Amino acid sequence: MSRVLGDDWLLPVLDEGNREFFTSGRIVLQACASCGVVAHPPDEVCGGCRGRAFEPRESAGRGRVESVVVVHHPVHPALAGAVPYAIVLVSLDDVPGVHLVGNVRGTAPDEVEIGQAVRAVFSKAALPDGERLRVPEWEIVAAV
Repeated sequence: MSRVLGDDWLLPVLDEGNREFFTSGRIVLQACASCGVVAHPPDEVCGGCRGRAFEPRESAGRGRVESVVVVHHPVHPALAGAVPYAIVLVSLDDVPGVHLVGNVRGTAPDEVEIGQAVRAVFSKAALPDGERLRVPEWEIVAAV
């Protein structure tokens, strides 16, 4: 799925700490090479041991809605046709203590509830230099 926003919308500035997260089409987080603490967003120093060496840690991209807000006022003219939409805070099932924020796709905003299970899906965008992004969003999944 392509993004709603046009060329004038701010996209992330990529660096070694976030490049894989925004380009791989997977939930790839920063893990400390010394103690294993996972941090998001990435940081230059580990919050667990103060280490400075990191390695990628992939999540399965499944989690639980911990908070939801429905946006009714477009914060940018490009979003005028997209409101209302739901933004959620998601706790990842396989990375305790790590939370991600994102849009919800495929469910009416007023049907998104705390406690629902979600899975990561990715929208496509491109930076002005042509580098392709895969921006994480969320879809509600049926309870098992």
